[in-house]
Amino acid sequence: QVQLVESGGGLVQPGGSLRLSCAASGIIFSRATMGWYRQAPGKQRELIASIISGGTTNYADSVKGRFTISRDNAKNTVYLQMNSLKSEDTAVYYCNAKGSSTWADYRLYDYWGQGTQVTVSS
Repeated sequence: QVQLVESGGGLVQPGGSLRLSCAASGIIFSRATMGWYRQAPGKQRELIASIISGGTTNYADSVKGRFTISRDNAKNTVYLQMNSLKSEDTAVYYCNAKGSSTWADYRLYDYWGQGTQVTVSS
């Protein structure tokens, strides 16, 4: 059973920083593509950052230069460092994994965490 558990959300003032963590279990983490999505009230869920097994990263234009995604394969954990936060970053942030739980299965299954609230407000 694959589980993704996010942590690190909270309330922060504009210009502040937060680091989100997502601990994965039950998945072959080193082979998985990991991503962070967010969903603001009344808006669709959007991909904001992703990192493949080799470490290559991609970012949405809205967060480029402010957010950094990273992974620690020894800890089965992916991080999202968020700096220079703005009110428009307020959303529920979701961890996503694309991979499988068995070495013989190379299909990409989608797994989601439960989400963590990030609120940027003074």
